[in-house]
Amino acid sequence: MASHLILYATRDGQTQRIAECISQQLQEGGLSVELVNLNDGVEVDLTRYDSVLIGAPIRYGHHLKVVRRFIDRNLLQLSHMPCGFFSINLTARKPEKQDPDTNRYMQKFLSKSLWKPGYLGVLAGSLQYSRYAWYDRLMIQLIMKITGGSTDSSVDVEYTNWERVKGFAQGYGEYLQSACESGEAEKVTE
Repeated sequence: MASHLILYATRDGQTQRIAECISQQLQEGGLSVELVNLNDGVEVDLTRYDSVLIGAPIRYGHHLKVVRRFIDRNLLQLSHMPCGFFSINLTARKPEKQDPDTNRYMQKFLSKSLWKPGYLGVLAGSLQYSRYAWYDRLMIQLIMKITGGSTDSSVDVEYTNWERVKGFAQGYGEYLQSACESGEAEKVTE
């Protein structure tokens, strides 16, 4: 049976929850999936897998370094297998920023990376003021004020649309099926 890997990094736990939901959806669709948190520093042997899906949140305008470093170190191998990438960010709380072609963080990532994943997604994260250090809380409040988001630090706000996450997982599963049938991966976006 084919084996599929979902790699992710998380800062406050929301990307992990999203990756777990995607994994569950793929498993319910009959796929064998392993979930690995890159923050744990585990060495990953990509030759054990038939595909890789990588998820990363945005913090202060950038995807987490551990994800970027993993991609750079494994670029050759990733370039020769079906792969997907999903970005978790708060700008995706706005419908017009949920498309990989209109999300500035995804576009910035793609322009700076030599890796060209075949399936892309942008999903909204959450504001977890209760988990932020005081400095992060103040900085994120400022960013939210500028962008029209919630600035009430006494309330955590989940912007993640779980139906959209499930739809992304379904689309990725279809992409994998197509990639396996054709022997190559085409660029698809969700």
